Amino acid sequence: MANIDRRQFLKLCTASAAAVGLSQLWVPAIGEAYRKAAGGNPPIIWIQGSACNGCSTSLVNTVHPDMRELLSEIIDLSFHPGLSSGAGNLFIDGLYRIATENKGKFILVVEGAIPLAHKGALNTIGEDSSGKAVTLIDLLKNISGSARFIIAVGSCASFGGISAAEPNYAECVGLEKFIEVNKVINIPGCPPHPDWIVGTLAHLLLYGPPVLDDYGRPKMFYGGLIHNNCPRRQYFDNSIFAKNFGEDGCLLYLGCKGPLAHGDCPTRLWNSTSSWCVDVNAPCIGCTDPSFPDLTMPFYKRMPEIKGPGITSTADAIGIGLGVATAAGLGAHLAGNYFTGRIGPRKHKEEEDV
Repeated sequence: MANIDRRQFLKLCTASAAAVGLSQLWVPAIGEAYRKAAGGNPPIIWIQGSACNGCSTSLVNTVHPDMRELLSEIIDLSFHPGLSSGAGNLFIDGLYRIATENKGKFILVVEGAIPLAHKGALNTIGEDSSGKAVTLIDLLKNISGSARFIIAVGSCASFGGISAAEPNYAECVGLEKFIEVNKVINIPGCPPHPDWIVGTLAHLLLYGPPVLDDYGRPKMFYGGLIHNNCPRRQYFDNSIFAKNFGEDGCLLYLGCKGPLAHGDCPTRLWNSTSSWCVDVNAPCIGCTDPSFPDLTMPFYKRMPEIKGPGITSTADAIGIGLGVATAAGLGAHLAGNYFTGRIGPRKHKEEEDV
């Protein structure tokens, strides 16, 4: 297999699935990244907080590579609550052993929010060999400092998500509120696309951390607004809005949050590149952004903060093809003042090299 450089890798990551069949192009990139497995990839420790396991379920539905290839030939998933066979203190002691033996090498993946109420007792992972209860907070304090990379998978782990929605009696927070923020790579989504998870792991193994935006999200997947590449964008530009579900038109009046949400859902597509939310006449609910869900609800009601085009204009030539230009400046006036400050913006000086 030929080597693949970072520029080629990023082009594959940001390519349009509908136009070029990303699932096929994805194979050599991922294969090259994980070919090092024979030489010993760093172990991955996957732990779960307050969540529905939807992010793990999304990973199981990866297509290229499929889950069998991913687990048996590609990554060293040394620990996962749903896939590991151990239980009780064997479960906890084994996790600590892996972290200790691979200090400074392993990748820590956290799924779910961190409940802080009652000193973390609401999320007790198990007991150690001495019979002491181990909470998620205890676990993170004990092993996060030894991880080489830390990934927050899903909106709950990234920003609190549904687990932190009001009234939030469990006092759930995203990982960035608990661990030094610059150490965390956020892969939000409810759930995130499996490509986002697998692709980020591949980049870590090949090139180290990917370039991140101000909210810790890899730019190769979250670099643009969903609105910009929406197949219904022409309706928006011409002020044609659906008033009822099933009608033609932009879904803004039915609650679409595409003008504030970042991600490549319109071009990557879901379910083996077969569809995505808007394709089935459902508005985007903005699950990839820090404002989700408290400030994006009600999901099916228009948000007054998201303005319409104001005047009828010629539709941009926006579609799902590769290299299509999008309208400049839309993100600024549609979403610039919307974020709530749930997390502080981070300034990354590294620039994208593609």
